[in-house]
Amino acid sequence: MSRRLLAFAAALMLCLSPAAGTAAAQAAPARAVDLELVLAVDVSGSIDEGEAALQRQGYVDAFRHPDVIAAIRSGMLRRIAVAYFEWAGEGWQTPVLDWTVIETDADARAFADRLADAPVGTGPWTSISSAIDFAVPMFDANGVEGTRRVIDVSGDGTNNTGRPVPAARDEAVARGIVINGLPIMNDRLNVSRPPMPNLDLYFRNCVIGGPGAFVVTAADFRAFGEAIRRKLVLEIAGIVPPAGRLAQRAPGHAQFPPGGSDADGRRWTPPCDFGERRFHGLIEDP
Repeated sequence: MSRRLLAFAAALMLCLSPAAGTAAAQAAPARAVDLELVLAVDVSGSIDEGEAALQRQGYVDAFRHPDVIAAIRSGMLRRIAVAYFEWAGEGWQTPVLDWTVIETDADARAFADRLADAPVGTGPWTSISSAIDFAVPMFDANGVEGTRRVIDVSGDGTNNTGRPVPAARDEAVARGIVINGLPIMNDRLNVSRPPMPNLDLYFRNCVIGGPGAFVVTAADFRAFGEAIRRKLVLEIAGIVPPAGRLAQRAPGHAQFPPGGSDADGRRWTPPCDFGERRFHGLIEDP
């Protein structure tokens, strides 16, 4: 009897061992998809309630649009996985929709409907670096395996809290993740300050990274819907617009000129620490 008990105990320990758990996990392989896409959406204080609603509706309409459905069907596997979260300052990131596999028109519309029903958040300050840092581990153990991994960052301002954006970007790229950007060229006052000129150049030089990284610009929040739809089609289909490729690094300047151009009429390129220096009063507004 004692031998039987010992044998039973040994079998029970084997079943409960970490190795057995790992083997069980390995028995359920991740689902293959063409793309793992994280949508990181700015809801910082510079975005008012109406603008946030336009931004959210842009994503909802995009996933209901036949062009996005066609892009999904254009892949080898004809399906993608998407997750959506909102971000503001350092430590302010809120998951909205967890990883969802989209393969059919019904899948895309269900995702859009869930997104439309979810509340829109808001938070203080702006930390693009924290948004990237939050997104990177989302790719781990998410139940899918994509041929590409992309973080799509949209926003209307520069980093002003958290660690430097290039550091977060470079670590993500080192893990095989591409970061694309959608800067919103907001033309109204940003918390009583004039909007920063050439936000698209800031995104190109400081935010996006990885093979084929690109920027699609929204002229304002009214144009956001069309911009995000076009950007999603490009991302899902794996197409890089020629004008959107990663720009060359450019030296920064201590101050930015009115209108966003220098004396020679060339567009001024914001340095990557512009937002932090402006936040701490080290740069004067024009």
